[in-house]
Amino acid sequence: MPGFATMLPMQSSSFFKLALVLGLLSAIGPFAIDMYLPALPEIGASLGAGIGPVQMSLTAFFISLGVGQLFYGPISDMFGRRLPMVLGLAVFALASVGCALARDIETLIALRFIQGLGAAAGMAIPRAVVRDLHTGSDAARLMSMLMLVFSISPILAPLAGSAVIAFTGWRGVFWAVTLAALAGIGLIWSTLKETRPREQRVESSLGSALSAYGLLLRDPHYLGLVFIGAFAMAGFFTFLANSSFVMIDHYGLTPTVYSMAFGINAAAFFAAAQLNGMLCDRFGIVRVVKASVTACGAVMLLMLGYFWSGSDSIAMLVVPYFIASGLMGLVIPTTSVLALEQHGAIAGTASALLGTLQMLTGAVVMAVVGLFTDGRPLPMVAGMAAGPLIAVAMAYVTLGGRASGRLTAS
Repeated sequence: MPGFATMLPMQSSSFFKLALVLGLLSAIGPFAIDMYLPALPEIGASLGAGIGPVQMSLTAFFISLGVGQLFYGPISDMFGRRLPMVLGLAVFALASVGCALARDIETLIALRFIQGLGAAAGMAIPRAVVRDLHTGSDAARLMSMLMLVFSISPILAPLAGSAVIAFTGWRGVFWAVTLAALAGIGLIWSTLKETRPREQRVESSLGSALSAYGLLLRDPHYLGLVFIGAFAMAGFFTFLANSSFVMIDHYGLTPTVYSMAFGINAAAFFAAAQLNGMLCDRFGIVRVVKASVTACGAVMLLMLGYFWSGSDSIAMLVVPYFIASGLMGLVIPTTSVLALEQHGAIAGTASALLGTLQMLTGAVVMAVVGLFTDGRPLPMVAGMAAGPLIAVAMAYVTLGGRASGRLTAS
């Protein structure tokens, strides 16, 4: 069957090309987070701000990154996927220029909020594009490939940020992400085809969007899946907000070594995510979610017990979290696929609400942990463990009655 034999490489090539484009677009917003992390202590010194206000500039970005997705999801259902992404990246670029020129922490916080509103387009819409084209295991495979490309941000961005900061100071980070946003706009216009045809937009309106949000908020299965991913991610957000202070100030790592340690943990997440297609084909998506989130919770509980006992070792922070990060890579893409599976007609809206709830959950957990932050590992580790442990409980409440949940590609 020569025709079939040639179709497989072509399909694989098409999968990778789409994942490459969507992954790069999705990574632009997180790039503005991850490049920024090594600069947090320097920003505080430069603008005369303490740890709390500097962390607020990160929290403000997360809040707007979540809230903004509520806008882009319905808009992408009404007007297609490409134009809203272009507009969002334009807002992101303008706000980035403002951040580079900020002279006080209050201005930086306000502009980071606006920057997050722009970045939200690249977070919500690519998931909807995946659902436009695929469901089931094919969607899990494509989502995981997207995550692989997306992984360039937490792996390379802190290192790139350290290099930029060394030569230009922290303001150079914002000039760098401005250029990334402009490159993203060019990528959309040159390579991304519209996946939401005009005939599918006829029924989409502001009223239908509000109805869709109402439908989703009354769907306990959808919400359960969203919050499994949300609380698993909340542990990562806690690490994101606090790790530079703990590793640089408490353990004495240089920004470059910190960036490498951060990148190694992120690499575990995205490398493990590449197993999702194979594991879901073999065991079913639900079994993969339940087993992975349970193992993740167990690892984080052990790490919490170690630091709670008064012990203190950077190895016990990095190594267990490397394992937990890999397990999160099996949980987060698959819960997104399951959550969107039954909502293809409103994929943009469903993806937007998913992103909003997950980002806001992460922001709330970050803010709560921030109340107890003292530069030592224990408050951070407690927040990192709490999220996955809540996710374990939610997984068994939401998926407890489903033996395998095997979904087929279509």
